[in-house]
Amino acid sequence: MGQKILKTFIVAFSFVMISLSAQAQERGTTQEAQMMAEKATAFLNENGIEKSIAAFHAPGAPWHDRDLYVFVFDKDGMTIAHGAKATLVGRNLTKMRDVDGKLFLKEIVSVADKGWVEYKWQNPISNKVEQKATYVLNTGKYVVGVGAYK
Repeated sequence: MGQKILKTFIVAFSFVMISLSAQAQERGTTQEAQMMAEKATAFLNENGIEKSIAAFHAPGAPWHDRDLYVFVFDKDGMTIAHGAKATLVGRNLTKMRDVDGKLFLKEIVSVADKGWVEYKWQNPISNKVEQKATYVLNTGKYVVGVGAYK
């Protein structure tokens, strides 16, 4: 009887580990978010804002990967591009608060050079509000970011 319980436990444990591994692969990492933000900033600097907006809104790689996507704001908080919610383009979001009341976009556009900003935002994959860490780069005229959900 002990062997049967042990085998059942091993099978159940293996199933849980496989499920957790698959779930982890559905999410981008903070390292991947940082790399995508750096590549998007370089693309913007090399190609200009018009070509970048079109590229960042186009579905698929390299600017959309699982729950990772690029967004761009001007220094005043106007949404220039948003890979997950194109309806936000043209809107100033500096007064937008996350579910905890944090003025996260004000913090994002205040990043002087580069850095991380944490807040809660709706995950486009799960449609749930989740903790997010966003890597932000300030180009002088624009702020480029990519965030990873935790």
